[in-house]
Amino acid sequence: MANRLLRIVVLLAVAAATLSAAQSATAASKEPSFRLAVQPASDGVTLRWTIAPGDYLYRDKIVVRTPDGARLTPALPQGETKDDPNFGITEVYHRSVEAAIPAAVLNGATRLSVGYQGCAERGICYPPVTATVDLASATVTIAGNADTRPQIPWPEPPAQPGAEPRNAAAPPEFDTAAASVLPSMTQDWLPLLLAFAGFGLLLALTPCVLPMVPIVAGMLTRAGRDITPVRGFTLALIYTLGMASAYAALGVAAAWSGQNLQAVLQTPAALAAMAAVYVALALSSFGLFELQLPARFGDALTGRISGRAGPLLGAAALGFASALIVGPCVTPPLAAALLYVAQTGDTARGAAALFALGLGMGFPLMLVGTFGGGVLPRSGPWLVTVHKLFGVVFLAIATALLARILPASVSLLLWAVLAIGTAVFFGAFDRIGRPGGAIPRLGKAAGLALFVYGAALIVGAAAGADDPLRPLAVFGSSSHTAQPLHDARTVTSLAALDAAIAEGRDRGTPIMIDFSADWCTACKTMEREVFAKPEVQRRLAGLTVIRADVTATTAETAALMQRFDVVGPPTVVFLDARDGDEVSAARVVGEVSADAFTRTLKRLDARS
Repeated sequence: MANRLLRIVVLLAVAAATLSAAQSATAASKEPSFRLAVQPASDGVTLRWTIAPGDYLYRDKIVVRTPDGARLTPALPQGETKDDPNFGITEVYHRSVEAAIPAAVLNGATRLSVGYQGCAERGICYPPVTATVDLASATVTIAGNADTRPQIPWPEPPAQPGAEPRNAAAPPEFDTAAASVLPSMTQDWLPLLLAFAGFGLLLALTPCVLPMVPIVAGMLTRAGRDITPVRGFTLALIYTLGMASAYAALGVAAAWSGQNLQAVLQTPAALAAMAAVYVALALSSFGLFELQLPARFGDALTGRISGRAGPLLGAAALGFASALIVGPCVTPPLAAALLYVAQTGDTARGAAALFALGLGMGFPLMLVGTFGGGVLPRSGPWLVTVHKLFGVVFLAIATALLARILPASVSLLLWAVLAIGTAVFFGAFDRIGRPGGAIPRLGKAAGLALFVYGAALIVGAAAGADDPLRPLAVFGSSSHTAQPLHDARTVTSLAALDAAIAEGRDRGTPIMIDFSADWCTACKTMEREVFAKPEVQRRLAGLTVIRADVTATTAETAALMQRFDVVGPPTVVFLDARDGDEVSAARVVGEVSADAFTRTLKRLDARS
């Protein structure tokens, strides 16, 4: 039965990926539904959209800004009133529409950023579009599209002597996983849910899910001797449903506030509270006390189902909280869904997609629940040992949570205390009798290794190390101890960001903005495994690098992320050297490899 279930899920994931790719290819082969053109004149400029039959353009989604972010108000005609299924009563345009911007409003601007969005009458909504309009050459560049020719056949101005031809070879396209996910948000319901469940399955072995595997295993161990494959599957399924519900809640929160609830919950109070829960679980596993509901609540919960509602309720709550706080990963599918919900307000579609994403991510957890219970001991000394072992795991999770808010040296000391304490637990300093077996000797060897590691952590903390996986790296060569992005200017407000962008534009270099946070584990991995690579460092030397620190959850950091529609860290945004507009196709969302990031930088060089 389990093998059949595994085959069905894999087939569904493959089918969803194939269907998504086929639909993306079909969409790419079609002509644009909204073709924008520009007609400069002495008294201003006119923007004109030609709208494909069966489609319509939203009046309130047309946004015009100057390169410095100032919003302009074009003169738009009154649209047709429509009861739209996505946005309610709104004004839309069919066939074509023109927007005039007087010269006085332009105030000398030579480039404009124009955003717009529309839908099809058949119920499909297109992703928002951002176009760069060059008033001097009367060209329109769609984000991610290198074709700069006018989108409708207005007469082109005569070519300037010595000017480069407009149809010059376009640079290679960027690798962008988020861009490939966004079109799937407009699919029908079944392909949408299958696609996001497939994305979740692909993310199942990433740092978003791996920290939850020992949590589920520990939950099974705490269930005691009555654990069976059915019982284990049920607990893991309830945990997964709680986790998936948390991701759906992210979509609802994004619709209400336009923010990522995961990022909002990465506060010292929330992380400390969650760490305290895992410390309590650890102490309970060590036998110091029993965690159970008060009798009056326990009786009401257990009722007629033999005391099983309590653990099920606990599994659901633990899954919900773990998804939001333990594994705050920003992946391209998650970022795409949250961005879609925040921009369109389509709560039902976004929440359903994220729920399916959570179910896909929970598939390996259900495998652990189904088969893990069969290998866990039922009773005897081994059960006590396994209980204590998972107590150590819970302490490690608590330490990892606290490491997001504590100074690096204090974090290393906590890891050292945990390593040395675990070494004592493994019997590093116990005497083994002469006949002793292999298992006690392996335990003693593991304990001694952990003790040495703990000592190295203490030395590294005293020397200023910040990486628990490489505590002695500070004693290596300068190439290993060099700080990645050490020349980056750190900003925490919009005013500081604008000033840093202005400096970069004055230098005439492309601008890279790295959205990072102290609590973001993937950000630290990017710093260590990507930004510190010599090839990446060499290419970053030609850029103005800005680090947007969004560690604190404040109105300023929220405004920083909203400026570029950033869901959460790690996200890297690139701005063009000439006009300061974002090179949308180059955006990096989530953790990527050094090779992939280097390819992005190479293509950025080719573009400039």
